[in-house]
Amino acid sequence: MTSQQLEERSQQLEARVETLETELAQMRQTIAHTLQKKEPWWLKVAGSFENDPTFDEAVRLGQEWRRTAD
Repeated sequence: MTSQQLEERSQQLEARVETLETELAQMRQTIAHTLQKKEPWWLKVAGSFENDPTFDEAVRLGQEWRRTAD
């Protein structure tokens, strides 16, 4: 391998490492932001099925199944 090829490979590796470092920093920032949230995840979905006839039917069928499973 020539010295020019080694230099090109070195530059490619440096560029790849720089990209990885940038992506890692973004991932760390995202994780830190997520961990700082104090609101539990389930509060985002709580009540989202209110007045939903399909959900009400699923609940009814589940209750019926539990009654008959004994």
